[in-house]
Amino acid sequence: MTAPGGRTPLTALLAANAISITGNSLTLIGVPWFALDLTGSPGKAGLVAFCAAVPVVVSAIAGGPVIDRIGRRRVSAGSDLVCALALAAIPLLHHTGLLEFWMLCALMAVTGLFHAPGEMSRHVLVPDLARLAGTPLPRAASLYDAVARGARMTGAALAGVLVALIGADTVLLVDAATFALSAALVLAGIRKVATAEPRRDATGFSVSRYRADLREGYAFLFRSRLLLGITLMVMVTNGLNQSWSSVLLPVHAREELGGSAALGLLVAVFAGSALLGALLYGAVGHRLPRRPVFTAGFLLCGAPPFVVAAFSDTTPPLLVTMALAGFGAGVLNPILTTIIYEQVPDALRSRVSGASTAGVLLTTPLGGLTAGLLIERVGPGPALLTVGGVYFLATLAPAVFPSWRGMDAGPPSPAGPVSSSEPCLPDPAPAPSGTSPRR
Repeated sequence: MTAPGGRTPLTALLAANAISITGNSLTLIGVPWFALDLTGSPGKAGLVAFCAAVPVVVSAIAGGPVIDRIGRRRVSAGSDLVCALALAAIPLLHHTGLLEFWMLCALMAVTGLFHAPGEMSRHVLVPDLARLAGTPLPRAASLYDAVARGARMTGAALAGVLVALIGADTVLLVDAATFALSAALVLAGIRKVATAEPRRDATGFSVSRYRADLREGYAFLFRSRLLLGITLMVMVTNGLNQSWSSVLLPVHAREELGGSAALGLLVAVFAGSALLGALLYGAVGHRLPRRPVFTAGFLLCGAPPFVVAAFSDTTPPLLVTMALAGFGAGVLNPILTTIIYEQVPDALRSRVSGASTAGVLLTTPLGGLTAGLLIERVGPGPALLTVGGVYFLATLAPAVFPSWRGMDAGPPSPAGPVSSSEPCLPDPAPAPSGTSPRR
């Protein structure tokens, strides 16, 4: 089965992912702001984030074999459509006076349950579509991340302005439309690509076969010290990132920086600088050792924003810090993506992606919830410093643990982690969307 037009599927995938991530940026700002407007409580805003994050972990744990059997194209489109319906329901129920707090939590749980499989499905298609387009894998990985960063920048800036102009509830309707458009692009643009369709060798569903497929993905991940180390580190930092994006930064912007416009500006500047970092790494990164660059990038993007926010009640200092942090963050996902694509065979990509995504997302449900409770207990400043301190310790891992030296080792030999019987081949998953830092 061949794809019509070598570059068309990759272009459609990049466009769909950009639009979907623009919607994610609208969600990132619109939902916390809506929750704060609705409840006035950082703790309840954190609970909303918790309800959205737990199903993401559940779907990641169990989703890899399901993606292979249903097909990556169908899962991507179907997931985006469900997210569109759930997000549209929030403002519609609110305008009719029917929305209760538990309904908000439940609808965000639905978006969380379906979001991860859709993102994972698009991510694992990148190597195959890059080959069809004749694009080198490191360049495709950097392009994938750069497009995502650009979408986050645009979406964040748009969300900040729209929340101020039309309200957070109406922004969620715009958010729903972006997910619907992403689904349409995937259905129309990625056709007749063998690896996007259900596995030909997939037999009828059985619990034993499903468990075997699931176990195979986790076994591969646990056999690789490098992939396991990456998963554990990003598991910690993703929880801390969730506390920042869903509670700490929105509360700081609301109380100290003047409102949603400042929040949107900060997130947009971070994303724009990350885009620049990703593009620069795509141009010259193949000449640089991965481990030192990765370590420096994580140290730059991790703790500094928390510390500066704790000691500043104006926008400019944090704006400069977010610009520098974004640049550091821009190199992370291309490095992780390339490593994972090098390490994981094509036949196992969805299953290993599901295992790694589940691992790196284990702490995200606790991030927003803990941050909200911490603010109510000790105040915003001490909460920011506490989370920032933990972040700094986590980012030292690549410099301390020997297993991280494998980042510069290149693809394994057939005798290594990749099985010689499998066709060889992330942003995140161990790379597939999973392993990447969620900033």
